[in-house]
This record gives sequence, structure tokens and C-alpha cells, in this order.
Amino acid sequence: MARAIWTGVITFGLVTVPVGLFTATEDHTVHFHQLQRGTGDRIRNRRVNERTGEEVSASDIVKGYEVGEGEYVIVEPDELDEIAPGRSKTIEISDFVDLDRIEPVYFARTYYVAPRGEEYLKVYELLRAALEKTGKAGVATFVMRNKQYLTALRAEEKLLVLQTLHWADEVRDPGTELPDLPSRRAGRGKELDMALRLVDALSGPWEPHRYHDTYQEKVRELVKAKAEGQEVAVAEGPPEATGVVDLMAVLESSLAQAGASGGGKRSGSRRSGSAGKDSRRAASGSSRPERARASKARERGASRSELRQLTKAELYERAGEQGIEGRSKMTRDQLVDALARPGRRRAGSAA
Repeated sequence: MARAIWTGVITFGLVTVPVGLFTATEDHTVHFHQLQRGTGDRIRNRRVNERTGEEVSASDIVKGYEVGEGEYVIVEPDELDEIAPGRSKTIEISDFVDLDRIEPVYFARTYYVAPRGEEYLKVYELLRAALEKTGKAGVATFVMRNKQYLTALRAEEKLLVLQTLHWADEVRDPGTELPDLPSRRAGRGKELDMALRLVDALSGPWEPHRYHDTYQEKVRELVKAKAEGQEVAVAEGPPEATGVVDLMAVLESSLAQAGASGGGKRSGSRRSGSAGKDSRRAASGSSRPERARASKARERGASRSELRQLTKAELYERAGEQGIEGRSKMTRDQLVDALARPGRRRAGSAA
């Protein structure tokens, strides 16, 4: 069972509920040790005294704020706790705001919030239900590990979720920070209509399990290949930027490709408003050649470029359907090559 990283209380008005915070996400990054080239010896980071060069234990390290050159005010860890004992144990909701009014750029880390005991379930559920029915988030601050956080407490189906927020002065203004932004909107014309049709063709429900960290898969494949003395496949470079002159042709090709790969069929998306209906009507009623190309694409099997858009898990599933031998040991590129062979595509479509 997971262990709470922080315990305290949530307060709103005069209501108090004891809770614990639990980490909602985990890191799946492939981690490496640091080694000295040519020796295989591990490299260790040590805390050393700058003057003597001797290693210092963690218990002998204190915090110091520099007030002048070489002059410090020393602060002990327990002194930091003493200046805000209540704040470090209380998530005090000061405001309730519409959740959809908080801009995504403000969100940082996510934590699950659980009640600390069965006797607090009723009060916990009361707060969760109130947030769910109103679509509000409780804005609060609290202190954890000697740092104060601005947070938004929101409701999910069965639990409360706390998300830390960036402070206003931590969010950069894109108008002053970014070098090039459009000076006018592309609000009309065939190009925008085509872009809307492409978005519609590629639309679908949010299914997080469909997405995979393909870079970490590549890293693991690299480590395995090097360990077995195999040749490491080099990935293709990024595609060329689309120029203004080629934009319409690229949009048309993108629509044709989306149709060939069944881009909009998994969506089941239901959009309200005339814009969604018009774009669907345009995508379905004005492009018989596109539907013909899509039909031919299905008959001949997926092309190499279409296969490269699939995850390794999806490629492996197709390889299993087509009975490709040795697929369990293949890399993603090898699966693409095997599925893209002309003879294989004809055999797959004939089956």
C-alpha cells in the first residue's frame, strides 16, 4: 500500500477533515549510473568542505543565507518548522473558483488526497461532492518540506485530487518572452477549412492507455542491443518544415492519409454546434476521391509511413495477426519493415 508523503488537515469555513497526500504519478525513465570512460568505475557525488576538501555528513549541514561577502545568517532546519507550525499541517481553502478558469500553464504536480480514518469519510465525501456538483476548485496554500505551495483541490469520481500551482510571478508572459507570434488570425479561407476537416478526421476520445513513451522504448532497445553486441539502428531525422506555398497540398495529403488509416473512425466524438456538423459534412460529402484512396489503401495494406505512426504495441499486435515469426524479438523498426514488405501486405489483405 502507498505511503502518505504528507499528513495534515483540510479546512473550509469551520469544517476540518484530516487527510494524507499520496503521489499520483511515477517516473518510468531509464536511469543510468555515471561511470569513468574506459574504466567502468562508478562516479559518486560527495558533499565536501570547500576550504578543507573533507567530506561532511548530512547531519552537520545547515542552511546559510549570505548577507555579505563570506558572511552568512545560519538557519537550523527546526527553526524553519517553528515559524509556521500550523501552516505545515493545514491546507486551508480560502476561495472556491471555477475549475475551468484556471489556465493549464499554472498546474504543476498532482497528488491524491485520502481521509485519515473511516470516521472522516462523511466529511471528506461532503467536500468532494460539493466540488463535483459546482464544478469548483478549492484554492489553498500549505507548507511541505520547507516550501509553501499554492494549490487547487478538485473532485474526481471517488476522490479528491490536489494539484500544486505555479505562483503568478513564476508564469512567463508569452507576449514578451517569445520572439515570433502570429500578428493576425487565419480565420477564413480554404486552408482553414481544410485544417478543420483534418482536425475532425483525427479527432477521438481521450484514451491515455493508447499512448506510450516510445523514446524510453528506444533507450531500452539500445541498451539491449549493445549488451548483445548487435548493431544499433539509427532513427530518421525530423520532417522538413511546411512552407506557405506547399501548405494546401500538404493539408490535402494529410486528409487522404487520415482517411486511409481510419483516422476518425475510433473517435465516436460528439461535437455540439454548427461548426462541428459543417466540418463533418465537408469531410464526408465533398471528397469521393479521398474515400476511394482510403479504400485502396486498406486493400493494399498500410504503407511504411502509416506504420511508423503506430506504437510498438500496435505494430506487435498487427504482426501477430499476420503470423510474422520472430516478432517478439523485433525492434519497432524491424516490425515496421516486416509489416511493410509488399508480399506481406498482399498476404495480410488476402487473409
